[in-house]
Amino acid sequence: MKYDIETNCILQVSDVENQKEFLDFGAVTFTEKTRAVIKVQDGCNQFCSYCIIPYARGRIRSRKPKSVIDEISKISKQGIKEVVITGIHLASYGKDFSETDIKEIAESGHFNITNNQYKLINLLEDIQQIDEIKRIRLGSLEPTLITEEFVQRLSKLSKICDQFHLSLQSGCNETLKRMNRKYSTEEFEKGVNLLRHAFKNVHLTTDIIVGFPGETQEEFEITYEFLKRIKFYKMHVFKYSPRKGTIAEKMPNQVDGNIKEERSKRLIEISNESEKYYQEKYIGKQVDVLIEDREGEYFRGHTTNYMVVKVKSDENLENTIQKVQVINSENLELIGTNLDF
Repeated sequence: MKYDIETNCILQVSDVENQKEFLDFGAVTFTEKTRAVIKVQDGCNQFCSYCIIPYARGRIRSRKPKSVIDEISKISKQGIKEVVITGIHLASYGKDFSETDIKEIAESGHFNITNNQYKLINLLEDIQQIDEIKRIRLGSLEPTLITEEFVQRLSKLSKICDQFHLSLQSGCNETLKRMNRKYSTEEFEKGVNLLRHAFKNVHLTTDIIVGFPGETQEEFEITYEFLKRIKFYKMHVFKYSPRKGTIAEKMPNQVDGNIKEERSKRLIEISNESEKYYQEKYIGKQVDVLIEDREGEYFRGHTTNYMVVKVKSDENLENTIQKVQVINSENLELIGTNLDF
């Protein structure tokens, strides 16, 4: 038996091990009136030592592009302006497509197949062609996806949002090895530099686990200095918690809870300082904001690089893209005046 963390159900082993194709549920998950989350991939082959997902969700399975494009085209007619492309391991999208699958994709429509392959970048290039969609945002990405070719092709897509969530987990190579992550900090930093060169206003966010088994104070300090140098826009900091059935659960040198708490606080301080630093740079600048909802006297939305902006208006601005002049920063949100009136 295996546990599915997404559906909160117990699965038979055969349910995940024998599942070869993406299960298309046929309905999008709407998160807001203006934005829709589109799941295009399931499963994972990475087997990070702290993670139960490969056992719970099975091996990688990619959704056929016709299903994705048809769904996005349909919801775009309903007024959705932004789609968020997600998956359990998004970077693996298309890697499981066989030659037969590629032939089927070629026969099912005008899809952008390159070198007899159809991967995530191909899908994004095809979504770009849907006129009513104004923004394409990506979910969490593995650092190994960020190559020169990928970034070069990505930068040519005018609808791609210039905010990327790169899952780091640790800024220390020794810790990354114990986590069974498939990259080094040097490779990660190279990807960061590629994105910052290609997108001048890019904001990068990440996940960090503190107190992973065996993480010494020296290893944590290496992570701390790495994060200060990279200067992410925002970091999501998690204290390591053992997951039953994972390799990490049985590792020696489990870290004391008080130490985890202290390390977590130090990294959250860096994140808050960094977010404030980036936001203050935007005071006086003009930004385009997709207005998503109303909060008291303000209409509230996000820029392409995912800063929260609030603006007052006598007119209903929901589900519109407004040009806003930023005048202040308050509680890690930007305050602006509408320039479209």
